[in-house]
Amino acid sequence: MAEDESRARISVGDLFHAMGDRAFGALILIFALPNIVPTPPGTSAVTGAPLVFLSAQLMLGLKPWLPGWITERSLARTDFAAIVSRIAPWLARGERLLKPRLGFLVSGPMEHLLGIMAFILAVILALPIPLGNILPAIALSLFAFALLERDGLYALFGSVIFVLSIALVGGVVFGLVKAALLLFSAWL
Repeated sequence: MAEDESRARISVGDLFHAMGDRAFGALILIFALPNIVPTPPGTSAVTGAPLVFLSAQLMLGLKPWLPGWITERSLARTDFAAIVSRIAPWLARGERLLKPRLGFLVSGPMEHLLGIMAFILAVILALPIPLGNILPAIALSLFAFALLERDGLYALFGSVIFVLSIALVGGVVFGLVKAALLLFSAWL
C-alpha cells in the first residue's frame, strides 16, 4: 500500500481489510508500531482509537472488529510510506528473535490479562502526551509479537514495559496535579 502511488491516502479500513481475519497480534502491531518512532502530529489519534477497540475485544475474548468512524480515518500515503520505511528494519529484527515458548503466558486467561494491559496502554497512547506514546507503543508491540508467535517471553518483556509506562504516566499526572494545586493555592 505504501508504494501504491494511485492512492492519495491510506485509511485504517484499508489496513483492516488487507489483514482480513488475522489474529489480534497483527492488528495491534500495525497500529502500535507507528507510535514507536517520531511520526507526524495526529498519528497517535489515528492509531490509538483502533488500539482501544482491539484491546477491549481481546480483553473480552471477542473477534476483531472496528467501527466505521475509525476505519475512515486516514494518513497521506507519503506519510504512511515514511512510517513503513522507518519500521521495516525494526520489524525484521524482532521477527528473527520470535519463537513459541512459555505458551501458558499467551493463552487462556493470560491472553485476557494481556488484553487488560493492552487496553490500559491503548488509552494512554490515545492521549496527546508529547513523546509519552513511545513506551506504551513498545509494550503493545511486544504484546502483539507475543500473540503472533505464542512467545510468552515477549509477553513478559511487554509486561515490564507496561509497568514502566504506568509509572511514567502516573508521575506525569501526579506532577500536573501537584502543579495545579500549587497554582491554585498561590492564587488564593
